[in-house]
Amino acid sequence: MDDPVDNKPPTLWQMLHSVVAAAFGVQSGKNRARDFTHGKPSHFVILGVLFTAIFVLTLFGIVKLVLALAGV
Repeated sequence: MDDPVDNKPPTLWQMLHSVVAAAFGVQSGKNRARDFTHGKPSHFVILGVLFTAIFVLTLFGIVKLVLALAGV
């Protein structure tokens, strides 16, 4: 199913998994080969920007919560 030799493009779930794994530096060679062979760069760029925005907003929210609880 996750064979990089398939000629099918990666699913949304596979692309999301690849973006998150690449963001944390744990992307496997097999998935990277599948992404470079069958994936569209624009899809990965869009998912990467969305992931980064959600990640930054989550960190911002956590910091605001911690500061509010600390009374600052």
